[in-house]
Amino acid sequence: MEQKTPDLEGLLSRINGDFAEKFACFREILLAYNEKTNLTSVVGEREMLYKHFLDSAAGERFFPKNSTVAEVGSGAGFPSFPLKILRDDLSFTLFESVGKKCGFLSFAARELSLGGVTVVNCRAEDAARGEYRESFGVCCARAVARMNTLAEYCLPLVKVGGRFIAYKGEAEEEIEEAEKAISVLGGEIETICPFSLPEGYGKRTLVVVKKIKPTPEKYPRGRGKERSAPIV
Repeated sequence: MEQKTPDLEGLLSRINGDFAEKFACFREILLAYNEKTNLTSVVGEREMLYKHFLDSAAGERFFPKNSTVAEVGSGAGFPSFPLKILRDDLSFTLFESVGKKCGFLSFAARELSLGGVTVVNCRAEDAARGEYRESFGVCCARAVARMNTLAEYCLPLVKVGGRFIAYKGEAEEEIEEAEKAISVLGGEIETICPFSLPEGYGKRTLVVVKKIKPTPEKYPRGRGKERSAPIV
């Protein structure tokens, strides 16, 4: 199992350099929409730069070129929007169960002229039991659920040979707790990437899981069982 540290300095240079205008526009759209729909409590410029933009971008190198990406629980568009701004080759399908948040995601994608972004108003567990099952090269999620629950939402969406990328805080306990779930669902941990955001903005972990075999048909179980009775 590899442990790598992302090139935060290089990513910041890109965010504040060639892509500065696009990120500034995204921030303006997010803050304006946030006044009527609660999307984020992170509103300060530097706080958003590090906690949202840089944190989202940190996993960029784990997304193969031209990947089809599912994002579970998109919320305000993290990590998908920063990744899409930096990597136009990626195509995203954003699964979000809250209609107002879907409205924001669709609006922001149009305003930022981001092609290859599809917003789907449904729960991940429903999507994974239908047409989207095992159809994505990558599935990512940030701040949605504990790792064992998140694996049951995400791995059924990933095709064999693809990746599930979880954006977590300090996650040693969660990773250990989720080992059985990941195995049962057809995955194995490929990379654990711990890092610290600049200026004391927090410790983070990227967990990269490779899909090595199909997910058994019974998963995801649905009806809230992923949270109420996670695989242990």
